[in-house]
Amino acid sequence: MTLRSPSLRLLLLATAAVAVVGLYLLTDLPGRWEYALGLRGRTVLGMAIAASAIGVATVLFQTITANRILTPGIMGFDAVFLMMQVVVAFAVGPMLLVAAPPLVTWLAELVLMTGVVVALYSWLFVRRRLDLHVIVLAGLVLGVLLRSITGFLQRLLDPDTFAIVQNLTFASFTSVDRELLLPTGVLVVAAIAALWPIRRALDVLALGEATAVSLGVEHRRTVMHVVLAIAVMVAASTALVGPVAFFGLIVANVAYGVVGHRHLRSIPAAVLVGVVALVGGQLVLDRVLGFGTELPVVIEFVGGILFLLLVLTGRAR
Repeated sequence: MTLRSPSLRLLLLATAAVAVVGLYLLTDLPGRWEYALGLRGRTVLGMAIAASAIGVATVLFQTITANRILTPGIMGFDAVFLMMQVVVAFAVGPMLLVAAPPLVTWLAELVLMTGVVVALYSWLFVRRRLDLHVIVLAGLVLGVLLRSITGFLQRLLDPDTFAIVQNLTFASFTSVDRELLLPTGVLVVAAIAALWPIRRALDVLALGEATAVSLGVEHRRTVMHVVLAIAVMVAASTALVGPVAFFGLIVANVAYGVVGHRHLRSIPAAVLVGVVALVGGQLVLDRVLGFGTELPVVIEFVGGILFLLLVLTGRAR
């Protein structure tokens, strides 16, 4: 078995993920190591859940759209999330956002984000039977509309309320609420497990609608199931850590480069690459460089550069 073997590369990727997690958990432990280890374990678990949800959702979304630069963020999840925070703060004040039980807030955000996207896509894709790319364009327009409304409402908030809303809408991987880890993890694992039996159909789906239909795949039904799984994973992850635009783009394209496009390997590779990126990035920022920069800022910067490279080099497909 050589390094050209995708299976060996996947094994090396898993080894790297375990090593990075071990270094993050065990290096520079203070005197009260039990407390620090528990805190770090919660952070690692939150990162692993977010990495799994965002990475797998992006791989699946790029499969059904046949485009390597599109991510589920184009469906308007982050726009719905941001608008929900601003509307609640504008209507009843920011204290409800701060004082509400985390599980209630998470559930409300999950239901709203999933409901909006699934309702839009099921109406356009199933009832109106529009082309998938037209539906993606509709999601993009919806996102722009919601962001415009959100920006207008933000300008009407007083400075204190605006500061609270801004703090709640920034992504954070290190301040995850412990109560939300179990329900989010269960949802993400269930969504991935539901799609794992059709991984070979997903390989066929990536060849295009005409080819998939000619090979016996029920294209519209399969795509709708994939969209539902993507909606659940991205909504759960966004409600847990906040919106991250370019992380999925990085993870998916690195996974393709390491193990190829077959979903048997690209799905677990996306999870492992995400874990290495998040945990390794946080480890480098905190304990090697000693920077106070938030990891999502670095992710957006690197992801933006990758996006431009994919567009300029013509590797979008």
